[in-house]
Amino acid sequence: MDLSHMTQLAIRYLADESRSNQRIDRLSAYREYAPGDIEASVYEPALCLILQGSKTATAGDQSVRLDPAKALVVSQALPVVSRITQASANEPYLSFVLFLDVQLIRSLYEQVSDLPPPDAQVRSLSVAPAEATWLAPFLRYIELMDNPLDAKVLGPSILREIHYRLLLSSIGQNLRNLLIADSYASRIAKAVGQLRSEYRSALRVPELAKIAAMSESSFHKHFKDVTGTTPLQFQKDLRLIQAKVLLTHMGNTVSDTAFTVGYESPAHFSRDYSRRYGLAPSSDAARY
Repeated sequence: MDLSHMTQLAIRYLADESRSNQRIDRLSAYREYAPGDIEASVYEPALCLILQGSKTATAGDQSVRLDPAKALVVSQALPVVSRITQASANEPYLSFVLFLDVQLIRSLYEQVSDLPPPDAQVRSLSVAPAEATWLAPFLRYIELMDNPLDAKVLGPSILREIHYRLLLSSIGQNLRNLLIADSYASRIAKAVGQLRSEYRSALRVPELAKIAAMSESSFHKHFKDVTGTTPLQFQKDLRLIQAKVLLTHMGNTVSDTAFTVGYESPAHFSRDYSRRYGLAPSSDAARY
């Protein structure tokens, strides 16, 4: 699969981000000129296409490597630890990311209700080679940056086609889980939303299980099936992601950061942080 045209489009897209005619709804391009440090963030539902370079991503107990012509689909909000592993000045890491519209996916339910049911074990993080079926409309969507009027008039219909093609593709099985109103993935998504909004508070598994309309034992099982981790670890990952932001970008002290993100003990926080990121929180704080 020749991605050279898309690579040139990514370079143009990044050439001047201030130009309004290059801003396409839900689309972003990313570039890095060298392998980087570990980064942690919450990935929103998205399609990521790697054009050059490589990166690794870990969510829960699932780790993936992303190389050129590989695509990543994230169907639910997930705490992810990632790292650019291959990039250089001559051949930087390049990718396009399309943030998916979950409501648009749900609106396609009646049209795709006859599709075979998705694999029950499919998780929220899927990686596969890019497929021509969705790559073609994705390319047309990117090319809209050359014509703002086309983007305004044709953009929504092309965006709908991309979502539809993804749903039919092998990589889109995790998205099809979201179409089933009573599916485990759909119900776990509600609990994830609660966890994200209340991550500083003490974990209340009975409350989360009630939100997901499951027993506690069923909730634990299906939460791990979907996210690759336990509710407790998911909450801890959310806390540590925010902690990294506070330490490296806001200049907070280690103790203040620990209490701000919900830890009762700075020592406990430091152990978890070091285990997750491979260095003490004081090392990140010293970079500010």
